[in-house]
Amino acid sequence: MRKLLVMLVLVPLLLGGALALAQSGHVMLGPDEMKWVDAPPSLPRGATLVVIEGKPAEPGPFTMRLKFPAGYKVPAHSHPAIEHVTVLSGTINFAMGDKFDAGKFKPMRAGSFIVMPVGINHFVETKEETVIQLHGVGPWDVKYVNPEDDPRKK
Repeated sequence: MRKLLVMLVLVPLLLGGALALAQSGHVMLGPDEMKWVDAPPSLPRGATLVVIEGKPAEPGPFTMRLKFPAGYKVPAHSHPAIEHVTVLSGTINFAMGDKFDAGKFKPMRAGSFIVMPVGINHFVETKEETVIQLHGVGPWDVKYVNPEDDPRKK
């Protein structure tokens, strides 16, 4: 019994120390230090991104920025994990549903914040260059409502 009590006290302390060490690093990036690359093939061509923290395709927290050109559209899709979006510049037209319908759009201009729960179908469009910051817990992916909309299959 005494060994069990000792383990119950020591294990959380040891794990807490390891967790603190794992999270002790920090990220400080100025705009000129961010390296923009083409977005993954799960998104339509034309978008670029910069990963600021973590690895979006792997389990764990991540933060990335996505830049969409004017006239960019992403058909109805969902994500396997919660998604938090902050609009940094421009306006993203955002709506929920299983089919792209411009009549449902709500314009979300710079400074806006969006939380998308797991599995909620939504679609977006931009009329001007728009930059968003997206953070969540990976793995991050895009699941299209209509498989024919998936750019990975084209």
